[in-house]
Amino acid sequence: MNQYILSIYQPDGPPPEPEILDPIMRDLEALNTEMREAGVWVFAAGLHPPETATVLKAQGDEVLVTDGPFTEGKEHLGGFTIIQVEDLDAALHWGRRLTAILRLPVEVRPSQS
Repeated sequence: MNQYILSIYQPDGPPPEPEILDPIMRDLEALNTEMREAGVWVFAAGLHPPETATVLKAQGDEVLVTDGPFTEGKEHLGGFTIIQVEDLDAALHWGRRLTAILRLPVEVRPSQS
């Protein structure tokens, strides 16, 4: 079994209004339950907004500490799900399901573990 990260990218800005977000979150919880029951779900986490990030960067013998995201952009990593499945095809199956619910880009990438 291989682990894959399903990275969820969302646009910068405030979250959608409750009438839009509530059904999405309901469907997301149903998918997470389905993944648990299928034995593929390892864990998932949502992230705080990118402006809460702190970046550490090696600079010679020093470590530079800066506020804010590592890169500036119109989208940011909003959360992720780790799954454990047989192969990329199985990971893509769950990634498709996730992106269909969220209507956001999902990057599927294998872990080197």
